[in-house]
Amino acid sequence: MRPDGRLISRKWLSDNPGLYADAAVHGLRVLLAEHGADAGNAKAAVKMGTTVATNALLERQGARTVLVVTHGFADALRIGYQNRPDIFALDIALPDMLYADVVEAHERIDAHGDVLLPIDLQALTRDLRAARQRGATSAAIVFMHGYRYGEHERLAARVAADVGFDHISTSHETSPLMKLVSRGDTTVVDAYLSPVLGRYVKQVEDGLAELTGSTPLLFMQSHGGLARADYFHGKDSILSGPAGGVIGMAAVARESAIERVIGFDMGGTSTDVSLYAGEFERTNEHRIAGFRVTAPMMQIHTVAAGGGSILRYSQGRLQVGPESAGANPGPVCYRRGGPLTLTDANVLLGRILPAYFPAVFGPDGDAGLDVAAVRAKFAELTDAVNRDRGTSTTAEALALGFLRIAVERMANAIKQISTQRGHDVTEFAMCCFGGAGGQHACQVADALGIETVLVHPLASVLSAYGIGLADLRSLHTTALERNLEASSLVDIAEAFARLEVDGRAALRAQGLSASSVTLERRINVKIAGSDATLTLPWHEDLASLSGAFDAAHAARFGFEPATRTLVVESIELEAIGAVAKPGTSFVGASTEASVELDDCTVWFVEGPRCVPVYRRKALTVGSSIDGPALIVEANGTTLVDIDWRVERDVRDTLRLERVRPRSAREAVGTAADPIMLEVFNNLFMHIAEQMGIVLQHTAHSVNI
Repeated sequence: MRPDGRLISRKWLSDNPGLYADAAVHGLRVLLAEHGADAGNAKAAVKMGTTVATNALLERQGARTVLVVTHGFADALRIGYQNRPDIFALDIALPDMLYADVVEAHERIDAHGDVLLPIDLQALTRDLRAARQRGATSAAIVFMHGYRYGEHERLAARVAADVGFDHISTSHETSPLMKLVSRGDTTVVDAYLSPVLGRYVKQVEDGLAELTGSTPLLFMQSHGGLARADYFHGKDSILSGPAGGVIGMAAVARESAIERVIGFDMGGTSTDVSLYAGEFERTNEHRIAGFRVTAPMMQIHTVAAGGGSILRYSQGRLQVGPESAGANPGPVCYRRGGPLTLTDANVLLGRILPAYFPAVFGPDGDAGLDVAAVRAKFAELTDAVNRDRGTSTTAEALALGFLRIAVERMANAIKQISTQRGHDVTEFAMCCFGGAGGQHACQVADALGIETVLVHPLASVLSAYGIGLADLRSLHTTALERNLEASSLVDIAEAFARLEVDGRAALRAQGLSASSVTLERRINVKIAGSDATLTLPWHEDLASLSGAFDAAHAARFGFEPATRTLVVESIELEAIGAVAKPGTSFVGASTEASVELDDCTVWFVEGPRCVPVYRRKALTVGSSIDGPALIVEANGTTLVDIDWRVERDVRDTLRLERVRPRSAREAVGTAADPIMLEVFNNLFMHIAEQMGIVLQHTAHSVNI
């Protein structure tokens, strides 16, 4: 944000070896140079999201970690809950454990806090020293009932520090909740990722120090709040980038007077979908790369269908992903010898125009997209399909088929965070963002029955915009496992009071005054004997809490429980501290008369159409354009599909509306079609997965 409050938006490839080491620091350096800012002047703040820890988890590039666990439970995390990672897989492939070594501590505290076996510090010192000599640099300490009684974990942490471990995570600080396995997994993930994250944070801090002096550095956490760099931990960084998109999406919806919105964030590697209906939806357990992370996170569902998703023909089916070409080598059109991707399909179909795409490719970083290479690769694939099937399909038909498969997969992902949670998706608008979102928004909306799509002027960088709008937040939880009854309300209120002290202290330590902190209190409630919890706002009135649970249960599962005993599994307090936010005036926004550029040819299912092209910044406020049309800007392209209309509002947001009812789906013949085989494969799998989720949530035993 400039001193006059206006926003500047620029994008760089996240991975561009030879030109820069870190995209964020490089971008800041370029912006300061371009806009004449004095590097010695203090800036208000630098706010960032990062995927460094997530990538380290996916690529198994974290710190060498030792698990320190109560004697007799060395294999507890490996055994887990005995659930199948893929319920329909015949060959079960369990992920490798993140920890490389295990040390069993001779200690035991029971569920009531009584010490059954004092901790043997001498033996623990010997074993941890041996693990350190074997190469472990990070320790994850997880003891039975440590979430409530953490004295033994604190003693073990001191021993690990004395032995020389670089990083130590204890379960009572990392995840103070019941269930040894999920608490242990979270602690191991934190120990595995925090050193990697710490090195990256230090690298950014050093780079910023040269440019901006002592500017505060804040990072987005998975739950949607900012944290100062030294309060940013591995377990809270898993959804660092996507969480910013949810904040931005909610802001766009409020500005457009829309109460219910679906977030559709399509980037290069994947598509993230989310939902906002007046409040942020969070989950306390997330699974990534086969590991449970029990920590508050935005309710975001990710599907492996992004602009870089690799296209292939295999086993008689057209397949999209899940592998991605990434930023390096990237799609074929990036001039680095990459594979065919969804981005290449859009280039072939005329939905991405090289003339309006940033010229950042080639050995000198100044070449445009390589359309000729895309056509050649699609010609090879088309020949292979036609030889195998004895058909005469065209490259454009194959590209449209790939797009349809990707659209169905993304639509199914949206159903998982909407209909699965009791929402009617047709009552929502869609907020489309991410670099590839605008090319697919109308098709995804049609697949879901959504008739309104919003495209913010910063749609391609909306996650960064959302990070700019976020507040400092500190979340604190504690396990209770108390029946929800009149006699327990006082105890719950006292537990909230203790968390309030912690929450205020955490934000005060990050530089906020007590007067600027607001608090939100929530309780996680379940039916006795069930594992499915529902999160409710805290009221000191039993009837209100019971009624809120019944309403939430009916919305989620379709019925109200008949007779039940309610249990408060845990409570959570969120301390919120407001920080400076950017304005909403965008450099480049214009009210000039609409300027239509040269027409181009875009391929649709109905065939090629001559489509007008408009510069977004030249659209007048209130002007409307009937589709099909392409709207181009520096960081993205929006396709206004057939039977859709677009209008620019006073805040420069594009509002796309369907103006004619959707036609019925075409009939499917009896001949095997490589496109429909994959579409139905995805649809049937989605139905089966939905059935499994409903059974899991409503069963008293998830194993049975």
